[in-house]
Amino acid sequence: MAEAARRALPDVDAKGAHFVIVEGRYYDALNDQLVAGARAAFEKAGATSEVITMPGALEIPIAIEVVRQQAKDGQRRADGFVALGVVIRGETTHYEIVSNESARELIALATRQVLAFGNGILTVENYEQAEVRANPAKGDKGGDAARAALALYALKQGTTR
Repeated sequence: MAEAARRALPDVDAKGAHFVIVEGRYYDALNDQLVAGARAAFEKAGATSEVITMPGALEIPIAIEVVRQQAKDGQRRADGFVALGVVIRGETTHYEIVSNESARELIALATRQVLAFGNGILTVENYEQAEVRANPAKGDKGGDAARAALALYALKQGTTR
């Protein structure tokens, strides 16, 4: 499998910003890698992050909305969000439901609420594909999702180049 060339994004200065990573934890080792990649990207940008764990991908949009409301009410801090998780195709249509509905609702929520958001929910055919994409030294999809959230954060702050 040939890896596509990745266009470098400008570095974002997010010093003082706080991002919430919401993970659907189903595959521990894969989630650990996704979270590590996201946290490293936030740290590089000078931002802090916290992780909220849900049982699966379908709960992530609900959790983000709860945290967004808490931030709006001054109960917690959230300058942006990242969704992380792994959905592997199985023998039933459950894969399609989980991958399609979680993505649809996350994009609708991010668009409706104008969130600095990155989607790092992997939808793959097998565990091996997920391993490559989750690994920060290879696919780094957790880091990519964090960088997407950082880019949108910079756009909202008016600091994009």
